[in-house]
Amino acid sequence: MNASPTDQWSLAGEVSNFISSKSPLRPRLALVLGSGLGAFADDLDERVVLPYSSIPHFPVSSAVGHAGNLVIGRIGDVAIAAMQGRVHYYEGHAMSHVTFPIRVFCRLGVKGVLLTNAAGGIGPQLQPGCLVVLSDHINLQGTNALIGANEDRFGPRFPDMTEAYSKEWRKLALAEGKRQGINIYEGVYAAVPGPSYETPAEIRFLRTIGADVVGMSTVAEVVVARHCGMKVLAISVVTNMAAGILDKPIIHEEVLEIGQRIRGHFSTLLKSLLPKLDASLR
Repeated sequence: MNASPTDQWSLAGEVSNFISSKSPLRPRLALVLGSGLGAFADDLDERVVLPYSSIPHFPVSSAVGHAGNLVIGRIGDVAIAAMQGRVHYYEGHAMSHVTFPIRVFCRLGVKGVLLTNAAGGIGPQLQPGCLVVLSDHINLQGTNALIGANEDRFGPRFPDMTEAYSKEWRKLALAEGKRQGINIYEGVYAAVPGPSYETPAEIRFLRTIGADVVGMSTVAEVVVARHCGMKVLAISVVTNMAAGILDKPIIHEEVLEIGQRIRGHFSTLLKSLLPKLDASLR
């Protein structure tokens, strides 16, 4: 999909119409579920499951641990559009592919998005299985999703990123996590291209420049969501300690295992948090 921004506006509108034809629900809130976390969408009521391969123009992920479905459903009275997995820059997709679902959400009328991911822990206080509410990010992927001609109907040429992650939503997430006794922190996410994990020297560099967690996703989606005027919350699940912190290799199967292990805590947090986020959009 090497579409121009104007074409992306039209294509995203076409896809949003297709999705709307499959469910009567009209979500204000979208959810992107990262590696090992997609099972949450299986618990939605009135679920309509749309495999990415069945949605016109929608990018299809090849990443292990990503089911590749868009699920429209409800938590209580709250309508949700939930992505079970995403496509990544490292899969060879252009950034316009990586971020196209966010453009679709914009055309669908979504006003806020909660993004989740599996990340490597850099901060000394972090342990596998804890959650990190992102307060900011460092983009080291070598590109920006907004490079090229701007489509003003999506957003301004130079969107402000001073508060990329909603301060209001961060407070709600931290308070709810602590109320539930979850091991939850706030921190800065560094986005790298992947797919190789980082070297110990790279992790020392990331720690020096202020990163608490590192991963291969999320930032481009955040930039495009903010360009579209959406409120954003992002939560990382620390699935492993970054290279060089522990004297052991990083194995992707272990990353997925941690995601499965914390499913209960993660699901409980989202079920209580999502209605509060939705209420703030009214």
